[in-house]
Amino acid sequence: MTTAFDFSAQTLSGETVDLARFRGQVLLIVNTASECGFTPQYAGLQVLHERYAAQGLVVLGFPCNQFGKQEPGDASAIGAFCERNYGVSFTVFDKIEVNGDGAHPLYRFLKSSAPGVLGTEGIKWNFTKFLVGRDGQVLDRYAPTTKPEDLQQDIEKALQASA
Repeated sequence: MTTAFDFSAQTLSGETVDLARFRGQVLLIVNTASECGFTPQYAGLQVLHERYAAQGLVVLGFPCNQFGKQEPGDASAIGAFCERNYGVSFTVFDKIEVNGDGAHPLYRFLKSSAPGVLGTEGIKWNFTKFLVGRDGQVLDRYAPTTKPEDLQQDIEKALQASA
């Protein structure tokens, strides 16, 4: 059986991270962008990271330029923007694609595990969120309009579940 822990991705600093390192933790995986109307959600994601990291929540940001070309920068620019504007200290990966033939394998898994409205798999916009349980299976998918703070109850429930 495939889980989110079966994938790897490259961070903004160029390090390849095997998601298996997060086995047994709860993941909140988000496709992000620096020039989007939802970009202020970085602040809410950082709050969740600070509030729940000690209990086992790992927030993972995946910048994507597929929606309105709202993530035009390179890895250095993305990292500087996140740190300068939102104090982001959770892991942000290098830019990926989330839809189409070039979609990152992790996102193929996430989308097939938790289809969107009316069963569509495609990501509709920046800041679509996936909550992944301690077993690596997708628990839920949230629309870009869902604010990070609105996920607290689901995160707490996932954190209380055993692996």
